[in-house]
Amino acid sequence: MNNRQKILKMVELAIFIAVILVMKITGLSSIPVGPLMMTLTMVPIAIGAMLLGPVAGAVLGFVFGLTSFYDAVTGASAMTGFFFQTSPVNAFILCVVVRTLVGFLTGLLFMVFKKIDKKRIWCYFAGGLMAPMFNTILFMSYIVLVFYKTEFVQNLVASKGASNAFMFVVLLVGVQGLIEWATGLVIGGSVAKGVAAALKRDKN
Repeated sequence: MNNRQKILKMVELAIFIAVILVMKITGLSSIPVGPLMMTLTMVPIAIGAMLLGPVAGAVLGFVFGLTSFYDAVTGASAMTGFFFQTSPVNAFILCVVVRTLVGFLTGLLFMVFKKIDKKRIWCYFAGGLMAPMFNTILFMSYIVLVFYKTEFVQNLVASKGASNAFMFVVLLVGVQGLIEWATGLVIGGSVAKGVAAALKRDKN
């Protein structure tokens, strides 16, 4: 990669970071649904990870994670705010480290998809699905692993009538998770595929 390509990639990454921050400032990044937030920021993270690679995906996930951690610190999110009061370190891992991993894994797995899908028929849609899917699975897995026994989560378990941790995740995420996944699949996949074609990045 020559200097011009490096500069171009940095500019593109900066644009995606700006999109994430603008979404956060304008309130478009997430929509409150009960104790959770329906996260729409996975769409630009997925697109950036597919177009720029796993490292860029990790950076975008990290930026989003910082905004999520800010909500935890300030109490803007009831759930992560409680987790921060319980364990600031684990709240940071949940909000920031997990989201960084989501962006990285999305970009990494997309590279595998591209090698399999030589004609680029489905790989972008699969990549668009991966970001919200990884976000849901890893985020909720960490909550169950670290915070499941806390009073806040146990109250949610009781209110949902969940008989075990798996049912708790299913009942809590519910339709919201499916909407996030569908949004990533359709919008993330379509936009990434269109941009890649316009920039002629489907040659390898």
